[in-house]
Amino acid sequence: MKEEVTINSSIRLKKIKEQIMYGVFIIATIVFILAVLIIFLFVINQAWPAFAKIGFFKFIFGLNWSPTGTNASFGIFPMIVGTIYVTVGALLLSVPIGLLTAIFMAYYCPLKVYKPLKLIVNILTGIPSVIFGFFGLEVISPIIGELGGSPLCWLTASIILSVMVLPTIINLSENALKALPKTYFEGSVALGATKERTIIFTQIPAAKSGIMGGIILALARVVGETVAVSLIAGNSPIIPNSILQGITTLSSAIVNELDYASGMHLNALYGMAAVLFVLIFLITLTLLILRNLSEKKARKYKKRVKQKEKV
Repeated sequence: MKEEVTINSSIRLKKIKEQIMYGVFIIATIVFILAVLIIFLFVINQAWPAFAKIGFFKFIFGLNWSPTGTNASFGIFPMIVGTIYVTVGALLLSVPIGLLTAIFMAYYCPLKVYKPLKLIVNILTGIPSVIFGFFGLEVISPIIGELGGSPLCWLTASIILSVMVLPTIINLSENALKALPKTYFEGSVALGATKERTIIFTQIPAAKSGIMGGIILALARVVGETVAVSLIAGNSPIIPNSILQGITTLSSAIVNELDYASGMHLNALYGMAAVLFVLIFLITLTLLILRNLSEKKARKYKKRVKQKEKV
């Protein structure tokens, strides 16, 4: 009888603890959502005078950014294009290199090489962005200048940002590949596929969800990067015709002009921040949709593999 009472009391105590932790998790989630909403509403509130006076479409699609003087104009389309260009350039460089490095570390790298290589990747993660900016300013930009273009340009920014996000892509892609069941690899090899073919056509599709997660995080960092871009991109509010032309992004324009901005100029910078917020949200949402679609395909692939194993 006493044992039953003890068991019942321990069950009740466990349920109470679960309910308390459930409440803690709910509160933490609500606080997080409220924090994001408050930040967004604050930015929109500060940006609204610019949207109202300048005109939303004129502000977004205007080609001239000259916020000071009597004939001030507030067109941020060149900065939006610059943000997209730098992001695309950085991902085109970093995704292939990062994915190939992750494959090497997961399937080919000897243990003696793996440990120092993993250490280097982790150290690269913790380097401040300003150091990357200085490196690009002193080392990469003179090399780019010898090609005949501006030393501080779209290409310079893309190269440095691609190096900055490489650890994120490498670590998450490697973890996704290593987390796969060994039966996938062994089953493909047993059917006669080579190691390379197995990695390309079996392992990578199965780990696509984790790889996409790394790309999403890398993209978020590239879009929001400020210090390094302001040092090496050239800060030219124009739409470039070449990768060797100067460029500016929304985040770098904000940080470069925030110190001396006032009045409508300050409201316009808040408008840039609001556009950047929405741009990051839309890009991330698009990639999450693609990630969910890839997960569905991966689940279908797993079902097919299990059915073949049963046969």
